[in-house]
Amino acid sequence: MGTPVAPTFSRSALAPGLLGAMALLGGLALLESPGYIVIRYAVSILALIVCVFAWQARSWWWLLLLGPIAVLWNPVFVIDLHGQGWVSAQFAAALVFILVGVLTKVPVQRAGGAGVD
Repeated sequence: MGTPVAPTFSRSALAPGLLGAMALLGGLALLESPGYIVIRYAVSILALIVCVFAWQARSWWWLLLLGPIAVLWNPVFVIDLHGQGWVSAQFAAALVFILVGVLTKVPVQRAGGAGVD
């Protein structure tokens, strides 16, 4: 057995990505109800949180998918969408959240310095 090596990255976007996907899929039941505003808040905030982790991981291409999610599910300036296309967007956004969470590797910051040795 060798000496354990400190990890060089973390999957910080995994938890908010999975939470966002669960909120989107759970929100399908509330799609036409007034309670859907809670789903809009959760999805938009989680999309912005995952954007921060994607930025830290220097995976800027994910921002091209996460930005529209944050805008479309924005609860303050509501873009009112209906129908089968909106339901499909729920599934597509959930898939984006899962992919970003699994594939984003944020470099670990070392305690003594800038994080790069």
